[in-house]
Amino acid sequence: MVFAGKRPNNLGVSNGKLASCPNSPNCVSSQSTDATHKIAPLTFTSSPEEAINNLKQIIRSLPRTKIITENKDYLYAEFKSALLGFVDDVEFYLDRNDKVIQVRSASRLGQSDLGVNRQRIETIRAKLR
Repeated sequence: MVFAGKRPNNLGVSNGKLASCPNSPNCVSSQSTDATHKIAPLTFTSSPEEAINNLKQIIRSLPRTKIITENKDYLYAEFKSALLGFVDDVEFYLDRNDKVIQVRSASRLGQSDLGVNRQRIETIRAKLR
């Protein structure tokens, strides 16, 4: 837990948007406009309620994961690395208008994440289908 860092205070949804990524490359967001941080939102074919429930099950099935906040359109989870216990903050916002789940995954500490945040979202995307 040495490298957990402090939980950010800018998380959550504000005017339909998740927080922007910092300048460091250790963050991905489906609402980002620059190529370094941009990742596609998650898509679903089920009802929004089923999609968020499926997402919760997927998150709970992944190792070293804890859901911190959840409501009908939003999930926030912490993912801890096996080595050294680095914590990543991962958010999911169910955008009912666009019928997608907006995502943001960011490391709390350090600069590079060696692609871990992007890979995590792609793993979740593959399981959500």
